Amino acid sequence: MPSSERRKEIRRRRHRRQKKLHFARKLPNATVSETATIAEKLRSLTPGAQEIIQRWELEKR
Repeated sequence: MPSSERRKEIRRRRHRRQKKLHFARKLPNATVSETATIAEKLRSLTPGAQEIIQRWELEKR
């Protein structure tokens, strides 16, 4: 039986949240190139990525 659209969206949100937490944990020890990679992955992960990048100050690094 196919799952409802709401269930799919909840699953996508939870996955995005887990990925953001994963990137946030890696960020303090990240080099400049790793920071750029994290920013690029965030852009492909979520539509609100630019706000997250500004909040985490990834462009300044």
